Parts: sequence; C-alpha cells; structure tokens
Amino acid sequence: MQIINHWLQQVKKKPSPNCNDRALDQQISLIVIHCISLPPKQFGGNYIDQLFCNQLKAEDHPYFKDIYQLRVSSHLLIKRNGGITQYVPFNQRAWHAGVSEYKGQQKCNDFSIGIELEGFESSTYTEEQYQQLNLVIKALLETYPGLSKGRIVGHSDIAPGRKTDPGDSFDWGKL
Repeated sequence: MQIINHWLQQVKKKPSPNCNDRALDQQISLIVIHCISLPPKQFGGNYIDQLFCNQLKAEDHPYFKDIYQLRVSSHLLIKRNGGITQYVPFNQRAWHAGVSEYKGQQKCNDFSIGIELEGFESSTYTEEQYQQLNLVIKALLETYPGLSKGRIVGHSDIAPGRKTDPGDSFDWGKL
C-alpha cells in the first residue's frame, strides 16, 4: 500500500467537505481507531459514506433523524470485507475526534489520523479488517515521521467517558 500526495493509492476515494487545513507547523503524530455502523449494529450499504459527505437523509431510518445534520468525517473507513474508502487526505484535519486530549495535548483532530472500522463496540472485527488496517498503518508509519507504533490509540483513549470505540472486542494484539 502506498501513499501519494496524502492519498492512499488503489482505494475508493470519496472526498468529504468535513475537513479543513491543519496548522502549517502541526506534525501528524497520532492514529485514532474508531468504529461505526449505520444504522447501529447493521453492516453494508452506503450510509457511512452519506454521513461523511453530508448526504444522509433523515427519512431513511429513524436513527438518522438525530444524526443526519452532523458534520463529521474520518480519513478512512475499512469495511467488513476489507474494502477501504478515503474521505480526507492525510495532510488535512478530518473531523473525527471531537472534544479530545492525548497526553495533555487538546484537540486531537489537529495532529491525528482517524481510521473507522465498520463495526460496533461489541462486534468481532474481521480478519480482512485487521489485515487492511495493518497495511494502512505500515504505509502511514513509512510516510509520516511523527507517527510511531506507540502512538496508536482508540477513540475511547482520547475521549474517555464520552466515547467507547473501538470497544473491548478490538484485538490490539493483532496490530
């Protein structure tokens, strides 16, 4: 897997408007693992793409009435079958972490890359997801010198009490 101009090559690209520039002096130094399923606990479909691209329709599912106006994104989504979609180039700030802190540094969106896994906190992630996640992480570590294996966390680690993903079912030993 290769990164050129801050985009993974040979993956689906669906640019999200929910991003902005990082500060010029801000080094990318953290990877945040998330999980998402839309509707909750259901897999497949295009609802995640729609959410990250401001195209989700409130009438498509009762749950969407509360979230369809959110302006959120992640850099990447890894689906259950291992398919990858990139929404935001890595040099830009995706809107994935919200109110967050890592080792005393606030606003993790400023210095992190967000990776969503299609799943929910108590779901078992697929081997295809772990395989792809490892390839993505390897490419990120090779491209961005501020990243390291010791700076890969879950959303729950940077927003404790507010977020629980990727959940106890995520096997950190498979990274």
